[in-house]
Amino acid sequence: MSRPADPAALSRWRADTPGCEGLIHLNNAGAALTPTAVREAIAGHLALESEIGGYEAAEARADALGNAYAALGRLIGAPPRNLAMQQNSTAAFAQAFAAFDLGPGDVILTSRADYASNQIMYLALARRRGVEVVHAPDALEGGIDPQAVRELVARGPARRPTLLALTWIPTNSGLVQPAEAVGEICRAAGVPYILDACQAVGQMPVDVSRLHCDYLAGASRKFLRGPRGFGFLYVSDRALAAGAYPLTVDMHGATWCEPGEFALRPDARRFESWETASALVMGTGAAAEYALAVGGEVFCERSWALASYARERLATIEGVRVLDRGPALCAIATAELDGRPAEEVKLALRARRINTSSPGRDDAVIDMDEKGAASALRISPHYYNTSDEIDAAIAALAEVMETIEPTSRA
Repeated sequence: MSRPADPAALSRWRADTPGCEGLIHLNNAGAALTPTAVREAIAGHLALESEIGGYEAAEARADALGNAYAALGRLIGAPPRNLAMQQNSTAAFAQAFAAFDLGPGDVILTSRADYASNQIMYLALARRRGVEVVHAPDALEGGIDPQAVRELVARGPARRPTLLALTWIPTNSGLVQPAEAVGEICRAAGVPYILDACQAVGQMPVDVSRLHCDYLAGASRKFLRGPRGFGFLYVSDRALAAGAYPLTVDMHGATWCEPGEFALRPDARRFESWETASALVMGTGAAAEYALAVGGEVFCERSWALASYARERLATIEGVRVLDRGPALCAIATAELDGRPAEEVKLALRARRINTSSPGRDDAVIDMDEKGAASALRISPHYYNTSDEIDAAIAALAEVMETIEPTSRA
C-alpha cells in the first residue's frame, strides 16, 4: 500500500480535481483528470481569442506563452529554446524521425516493447524506404538488454544502427526501460537516440541531461495532466548545432530568404508548424507548473506505490494474471482476466464510475504474444488517487468478472 500522503496535500490535489467527486479515475496513462488551473488557463485564452482575435491574443499573451515553454523546460531539465510544441506525442516522435534521411542501408534499432504507433512507423519506413528494423533482445528480468544494445551499436559500418528509438514506458505494461543506460551507450557510440517519454513525463522525474537523448517526445494529456491533443518535442543542442530539421519544415521553422534558399530558426521551434493552438500551449504550461509544485519525487513515489498496491490486490482475484515484469515497475498495472475480453470488463467498470483501460494484442504484438494475452486490463493511478479507490476498483472487478464469460484462455 502507498505511504499516506500529507493529508493537506492530498485534500488540495483532490479539491483541485473536480472529477474526483463521484468518479474513480484509474486511466491516467490514457488521459489524466486535469486540475482546475489547467482548465482555467485554456478557457481564459479561448475567451481572449473570442474577444480580440486569435492572432492578437497570441501577441498580447506572448510573455505568458513563453512562460509555458519555460515551465515545461524546468520539468524536464531543458532550456525553453530546446522545446517545440506539437499536436501530440506521436507527431513529435514523427518530427524527430523526419530529421533523418533514411533509406536502404539504414538501420533502426529499437525494443520489443515499443509503442504500437512507433512500431508501425518503423515498419512503414521499412516498406517505403527499405530501412531495416532491428529489435534488441530483452534481458532475462524484462526490458531491453543494455549489453545487447552495446553489442549491436558496436557492429561494423554496414550493420551499425543509424539511430536508436526507444519507448521509455510501454503503453501496455508497467515496465520502465533503462533509458539512461541506453542513452549512455548511444552517446559513447555516437548513435542518435530518440526517446518516447509520453508515459514518463508527469509520473517520474525526467532530466534530459541524464538521458543523453537527441530527441524526446512527450504528451500533455497523460500523467502530466494537461489537455488532450497536444504534446511536445525536446531537441538537443547537438541536433540543433548539426542543422537538423524536419523534412516538412515550414515558414514558422524557417524563413524563405531568397528564391532558392531558406534559413532555419536557431532553436527547436524549427520543428513546430506555423499553426499552433495557443490555448493548449497555455494549458500545457499550467500542467507543468502544477507538476513542479507537486514535485517529481512526490508524484513518482505515490503513483508507483499505488500501482504496486493494485498489482497486489489484482493477484488476489482468482484467474487474474498480473502481466507486468521488469527490474522497475511504474504507475501502470496490467493483468490478463482469465480469457475475458478486457474491453468488455472496462466498459462494465465504467458503468460503475470506475475508469480503466484495455490494451489489446495490436497495441503491443510482440510483448502480448510472449505473455500469451489477447487483451489486458490497465489500471494507472496517479498521486491524487487513494488506496481506498484501488480497493473499490478491485472489489468491483471481482464482481464484474463473475458476470462475463471467458472467450479464450491465456
